[in-house]
Amino acid sequence: MRLTFAAALLVATAAPTSAQSLHQYGALALSPAGDRIATVENSGTRGVVTIRAVADGRVLRTIDPCATCSYSRLTFAPDGDLVFLVRDGTAGTVRLTYADARTTRTVATIAGIAQTPRVSPDGKRIALLVTLGAAKESGATQAGVRMIGEIGEKSDEQRLAVFDIAAAKPAAPVTPLSPAGRYIYEYDWTPDGRGFVATTALGNGDNNWWVATLDAIDARTGAVRAIAKPATQLNQPRVSPDGRTVAYVGGLMSDFGSIGGDVFTVPLAGGSPRNITAGAKSTVTTIDWTKGGLRTVTLAGDQVQLGTLTPGQPVVPGFAKPASVSAGDGRAVFSADGRIAAAVVQDYEHAPALYAGPIGALRQVTHDNDAAPALVTARSITWKNEGYDVQGWLLAPRTPPAGKAPMITLVHGGPSSASMPGYLSETSLNAALLKAGYYVFLPNPRGSYGQGEAFTAANKRDFGGGDLRDILAGIDAVERLAPIDDTRLGLGGCSYGGFMAMWANTQTDRFKGIVAGAGLSNWVSYYGTNGIDQWMLPFFGKSMYDDMKAYEDVSAIYQAKRAKTPTFIYVGERDIEVPPTQSIEWWHALKDRNVPVSLVIYPDAGHCVTGAEQSADVRQRAIAWYDRYVKTAR
Repeated sequence: MRLTFAAALLVATAAPTSAQSLHQYGALALSPAGDRIATVENSGTRGVVTIRAVADGRVLRTIDPCATCSYSRLTFAPDGDLVFLVRDGTAGTVRLTYADARTTRTVATIAGIAQTPRVSPDGKRIALLVTLGAAKESGATQAGVRMIGEIGEKSDEQRLAVFDIAAAKPAAPVTPLSPAGRYIYEYDWTPDGRGFVATTALGNGDNNWWVATLDAIDARTGAVRAIAKPATQLNQPRVSPDGRTVAYVGGLMSDFGSIGGDVFTVPLAGGSPRNITAGAKSTVTTIDWTKGGLRTVTLAGDQVQLGTLTPGQPVVPGFAKPASVSAGDGRAVFSADGRIAAAVVQDYEHAPALYAGPIGALRQVTHDNDAAPALVTARSITWKNEGYDVQGWLLAPRTPPAGKAPMITLVHGGPSSASMPGYLSETSLNAALLKAGYYVFLPNPRGSYGQGEAFTAANKRDFGGGDLRDILAGIDAVERLAPIDDTRLGLGGCSYGGFMAMWANTQTDRFKGIVAGAGLSNWVSYYGTNGIDQWMLPFFGKSMYDDMKAYEDVSAIYQAKRAKTPTFIYVGERDIEVPPTQSIEWWHALKDRNVPVSLVIYPDAGHCVTGAEQSADVRQRAIAWYDRYVKTAR
C-alpha cells in the first residue's frame, strides 16, 4: 500500500536537458573502514559499479563484467573486498560476484532471483537470499502472477543460502540452507558466524510480511529457533557486536521499502522485546549496530536525521536536513566503528548527490548533478488540528502564476509512510503540474511517519476520518500562506492515497477533480480479493468476517450516492496489493450515478503502474483531467 501518487508517476529522474543525463547513484555501500563508497552509477540507460574515495568523492575504480547485465545489492566484505549481484535478464539468472583488488569472479549462479548478499564476519562465506524458479519479482508491489488454474497452493519461496568463497563452484546447483516453506525477508549474521537472526514467516511471502517473526537460523544445519513473536511488525534485525542482543525496527505497519517505527531490543536467546525509543516524537527508518553502538536514521517532522542511539535515551542527532536519504541497505550506511556514514541525499530543489563523512559532519562529495535546475520552490508547512502537530510540503512554480492559482493535493500511500523531499524531474507528475500552473500540496496527516509511533497509529479504525480532516485543515493552512484559489482544488493519490481520493468524494465537495490510482473503494470485497490481507488486522482489530461493519463504515462504495466529483481512475492488471476489481467497482458506481468518470486498466502492470511508458500515459491523462475539471472551475 506504500506508493505515493507522485512517486508512482515518476519516470527515472530527469536532468538539466534530458532524463538520461542526470547522474544516478544506486545500491550505495560503505567499506568497513569508512574510506570507500561503492555505488551503481549511470548517466544513461545502464549503470556500472563505481568505487569512490570517501574523502573527496573521486573515482578509484569501475567494475563492469557484463555489458548486457544490471548490477545491484553491493556490500563490502570485512577485508574491504566487494560483493555484488549481476542480473542477466536474457538468461534469467543472477550471478553472485566477488571483486578483490585485482580480479572479479563468480561465486554462484542462481536460476531465479536473489537479493541481500552478506559476507560472514570471518570473510570466508557469503549468505544470500534466493528464490529459485521465481514466478514473479519479490515484494507485493510487483506485478503478480495471473490468477488462473488452482490458486493459493504454491508460492515463491525466498530462502537463505550460504556459499564458501574459496571453494566456489559457480555452475553448481544452489542448495538453500533454510527449510522449505519458510520465507526469509531480512537477516543478519551473528558475530561468531555460527548463525543468523532473521525475520521469517511460513507460507505466502507477499501476504505474511506484516506478521513475520524474529528467528535464529543455524548456519550449519539451517535449523530454525524462535526468538520472539513481537506484537508489532518488525524489520531490519541487527545483532549487537557481543552477540547477546538483537535490535529491530518495530511499528504498526511498514510496507515493502517503507520501514518506520520504534527501536526494540530482545535477547538473542529469546524473550520479550523492549521498546527503547518509546514516546519519541520521530520515526526510526533505519538502524545499524556498529562497534561504536547503535546508529539510526530518523524522520522528525520535515528533518531527516542520522544519529546515535543509547537504549532508554533520545536519539542524539548528528547530520540533519530537510531532505531524503537513501542507501543500498537502509536509508544510510555506516562504517564498522559507526564513526563514518554515507547516503544519497536529495530534496525538491537539489538533484541526488553522495554525502559522506563523520556522522555529525556529512558533506557533499560528488557534484555530477550540481547543474541540474530547480524546477520548484518547496516550503515545509506545519499546522495544528485536533491536538496533533501535522506537517506537509507545498510546491510552487519557480515563477508563480499571476493572481490566485489552482492547487492539487496528492496523498501518499501506506497508510504508514510519508511524503519526503525528492528532486523533481521534468518527467514527474509534480513537475508537469507545476508547469501547467498548479501548486502541489503533499500532506503528512495522522497515520504518517515523522511525529512518533502514536501519531502513526492514530488512524487505527479511523481510515478517512481524522487523516482527511488533517488534510482539509492543511489546505486551509496553505491558503493562509499562498495565493491558492479555493474554488479550484484537485485531489489525487495512489494505493492508500487512492482510497483517500475515492473516499473524499463521498465526504466533501471541496475538490473539483480527482485522480485515484489503485484505490480501495470497498474494504469488504477488498479483504476477500487482495493478496496481502494481513496488513489490515492491526488497523481494524478483527478480520472482515468478524467485524464486517467496521469495513463497511469506511468503504466509499456504501456511500456512493454522495459522490459528485469527476474522477479519473487507473490501476494495473496484475496488482495484488489492490486488485483492479476495486477500481471497477468504483467506476461502475460513479457511472451509475452519472458522475463523469474514466477508468484505465494497464496490461501486465503491478501496483500503481510504475513502468515508464504506462506511467507517462497516466501522467498525461491526469493532467488533462485536472485541466478539464479543476483549472476551469469557478
